[in-house]
Amino acid sequence: MATETYKGSVPAHLLYDTQHDMWVRREGGEVVIGATSFGLHLAGEVIAFTAKPTGAEVAAGRGLGTVESAKTVLAVHSPVAFRLDTPNEAAEERPDLINRDPYGAGWMARGAPLDWENDAAHLVDAAAYVAHIRAIEPEAVIEP
Repeated sequence: MATETYKGSVPAHLLYDTQHDMWVRREGGEVVIGATSFGLHLAGEVIAFTAKPTGAEVAAGRGLGTVESAKTVLAVHSPVAFRLDTPNEAAEERPDLINRDPYGAGWMARGAPLDWENDAAHLVDAAAYVAHIRAIEPEAVIEP
C-alpha cells in the first residue's frame, strides 16, 4: 500500500473498473483505456509500459499489457473486452506520460469493443469510483 495520501482527480466523463483501477471511455466505435491516477498511486511510478500487439483480442479482466514500477511488474487488466487496434506507442516510449497525464496523453490502448453492453454494466461512474477510493483510503484528496 502506498505510504503517501492519495491526491488526484476522477474525471466525470469516464467509466471505471473498481477491481483493477482502470478507466474507459467510448469514442465513436472505439474504446480508449487507461490506468486511473489512484491505481497508479497504489502501483508506484510507472517506469515501463508494454501493450499487447495490435490486433490482439483482450477479454474483460485480462491483460492488455504490462507496466513496470520500482515495486513490481504488473499485468494491466482491461475493464472491457476489445480488439487492440492502437497501443499508445508514445507511452511505451515515454512511460512518464502515464504518470503525468493518466487521463489524457497517458492512455494505454484503444480499439473496438467486443461486448460493450455487457461490460459497461460492470463499470461505475465517477461518484461510485470516488466512494471506492475513500473506502480504501479515507484521507484521500479528490481534486475537481
